[in-house]
This record gives sequence, C-alpha cells and structure tokens, in this order.
Amino acid sequence: MNRTASKITDMTEGNPVRIILAFALPLFIGNIFQQIYSLADTMIAGHFLGDGAIAAIGATSVLYSLLMNLAWGLNNGYCIILSRIFGSGDKAGFRSAAAAMIKLNVGIGTILTAASLMFLKPMMRLLLTPDEVFEQSYLYIAIILGGMLTTIAYNGCAGFLRAIGNSRTPLYFLILSSLLNLVLDAVFVIFLKTGIAGTALATVIAQAVSAALCAGYILKNYREYLPQKADWRAERELYGEMFTTGFSMAMMQCVFSLGSVIMQRSINALSTDIITAHTTSRRVYEMLMIPMSTVSSATSTFVGQNYGAKKYDRIVEANRKMLLAELLWSVFSVAVCWTLGEPLIRLLTGTGNAEIVSNAMLNLRLSTAFFFPLGALFILRYSMQAMGHKILPVLSSTIELVVKIISAAVLVPSVGYLGVAVTEPVIWCICAAFLAVFYVTVGHQRERKPSCRKNAVCEA
Repeated sequence: MNRTASKITDMTEGNPVRIILAFALPLFIGNIFQQIYSLADTMIAGHFLGDGAIAAIGATSVLYSLLMNLAWGLNNGYCIILSRIFGSGDKAGFRSAAAAMIKLNVGIGTILTAASLMFLKPMMRLLLTPDEVFEQSYLYIAIILGGMLTTIAYNGCAGFLRAIGNSRTPLYFLILSSLLNLVLDAVFVIFLKTGIAGTALATVIAQAVSAALCAGYILKNYREYLPQKADWRAERELYGEMFTTGFSMAMMQCVFSLGSVIMQRSINALSTDIITAHTTSRRVYEMLMIPMSTVSSATSTFVGQNYGAKKYDRIVEANRKMLLAELLWSVFSVAVCWTLGEPLIRLLTGTGNAEIVSNAMLNLRLSTAFFFPLGALFILRYSMQAMGHKILPVLSSTIELVVKIISAAVLVPSVGYLGVAVTEPVIWCICAAFLAVFYVTVGHQRERKPSCRKNAVCEA
C-alpha cells in the first residue's frame, strides 16, 4: 500500500459505527480546538478588558456567523459532491470537482469579504449595537471579516481531506494553530496592550497558519487527487451541480443565521449585561454541542460515500445508531450543565455580576435540556443533504427563521430574556419533527431509486 492510500478511508466497507466514530474523533478534537479561538477571546477579554469587551464581541458575532455560514455551507455542499464522487471511484471526476471547489471558494470568498466590510457599519446599526460598545465591536468584527478568506481556505482544505476519509491531518494543524492563537492572544492583549483588536488579530493569524499548513500537506501527499490542467475546464453541468448543492446547504445555514441576526437585535435592545450573559452561555453550550455536530458531519461523509457506492442499507443502519449516540450525549450534557454550569460561566467571564450569571445559566439549562431534538435535527439535515435532498433542509431552516421572527417581535418584548432562552429549544423540536416525517416518507424513496448523473453527482 502506498503512503497516500494509507491516508484514505473507504467508508463503503466495514462496521458503520466504528467507521463513523473513528472518523469523528479527530473532527471532535479539531472542533474543540476551533472553539478555543472564541473561548480564548472571551476569557482574555473578560479577565483583562472587562464585561464590556465580551459584550462588544458578542454584539456583532452573528454578522460574522451569517457570512461564514454562507461560505461554510457552500463549501460543505461542494465536499458532499466530492465524497460521492470518491465513493464511486472516479478519480478524474474528483479532480474536476476539486477544481470547481477552489474556483468557487476564491470567487465567492472575495466577494463576501469586500461586501461585508463595505456595509459593516450600517449592519451594526441595524443590529442596534449599543453605543457604549459600538467602536470596540466595529474594530473587532472588521479585523475578523478582513481575514475571512483564511478561514474559507482552511475549511476548503479540511473538507477536501475529509471527503477522501482523512480527518486526522486537519486536526494536527488545527491544534497547532489553536495553541498559537492562545499565545498570540496573550501577547497582543496582555503584553502589547492592543485591546480588543489584539484578540481579533490573533484569531486571523492563527487561521492563516492552519490554512497554509493544510494546503502544503495536500500538495505534498495528494497530488494525484489535485486538479491538472484539463480539470480546470470542467463541464458546466458539474459546476452547476456543485453550486446548487452548495447553495442549498448555504441557504440552510444562512436562513438559520439570519434568524440569529434577528434574535441578536432583540438581545442588543435589552442591555449590555444580557449581551454578555447570552454570549457566555452560548460559548459553554456550543462546546457541549460539538460532539453532536461532529458525529453528524462524520455521518454525512459516510452517507455521501455509501450513496455514491449505492449501499443504501448501510445509510439506514448508520443513521439509526448515530441517533442513539446523540441521545446518550444529550443526557450527559444536561448533567454537566447542572453540576458545572455556573463555575464555567464565572471562569469564562471573571465576572461578579449576579445578573450576568443568572441569565447565562437560564439559557444554558434550557438549551441543553433539548439537546436530543437538536442532535436528531443535525443527523437528519446532513444525511438528507448527502443523499441529494436540497429543498427539505432549507425548508426546515425557513421554519426556524419564521419562529425567530415571531419570537423577536412578540415574545422577547413581552417576557424579556426568557423569550430568547426558550426560542431555540422550541425551534429544534419543530424542525426535527418536520424532517423526521419527510425522512421516513420520502428519504427512503431516494435510497431505493437514486437518480444520478455521471460522476455520482445526484439530481435534486
């Protein structure tokens, strides 16, 4: 076996659970370290710059999430196509799809960076960013958005490797860059006294390092899977399929993020203490959410490869068992929240403000109590996307948007932050039920009667 082949995982053979969990473990560790980016910013900002700095970061973080989820969603869609083609064994088709992914990422990433910086201040005003943190928020988010292409580059390289079954290598580079981020945070904020701008600069530099290392590794070890001269002239049909699959995933993410922008506007209108509480509680439960999203992402790659290989029974078995894994983790998360939640909140913020702690705990407890519907939602969305369903996951995100609009307009003004805390759990239950019905009724029809074009690129 050659060295490249040893770094590739064929998911069409073997025990589905073992394959998915083995593939998910590096993704899980990688996501943990990726969260260190935001946790480091929050902790250093809270302990060395005060509660206002956390509010400044949190007040506009949804703008970055909206734009990055658009780029990430597109890229995730491209990688679904890559995994299907890899599963079908078409190496030339894989190279063409990789070329299309690179061109689409560069073009769309450049447009997103320019447009977001151009309209940043009006978007912040629309979000009702408090005047007392406006300038700090603007400085932080402008630097982060300016480095958006570095994040897109890393996600593209990592997606390429995951599509062919290598989830370990991106992890190593991510760990290195996360540690670098921590060091740079300390240097910029504590020693160089650069304030909130230093936390943003540390994040961008660390992301650039991880992207460069990952790209260099691919160039060295996977040249046979990289585009050659003829591959850059891929058929228009392939570009169309790549874009529509990516656009479907991006719309799902963007509709979700647009709802978060609307909710953030309501949160910003409450108080800076509420912004700080909400930002901190999200940092904690997003860490607890990582295993669920990781398993779902690994399952998506598994489904993509087996769908390309037309092994549909393996897809059904994997989804059923991964739902059980999501349930077990949900129970564990609730236990962690109720026993360690408050110490974690105080550790992150360094605050002595009782209102911040109590509101953060309210959101944390309500959110983790409904983690299983969220886990089921993750599994269903990603699996249906990997099997070529483009509309239903977007519809579920549209439901999410509608509920958030209603909550922001009616519930939050009536009951305050409690309205914010109950909104997402309600959404998770509704959307999971919606997708479960369609997965049972139409998802298996797609498995029994796939309609695929050449290169294992499937029709909507």
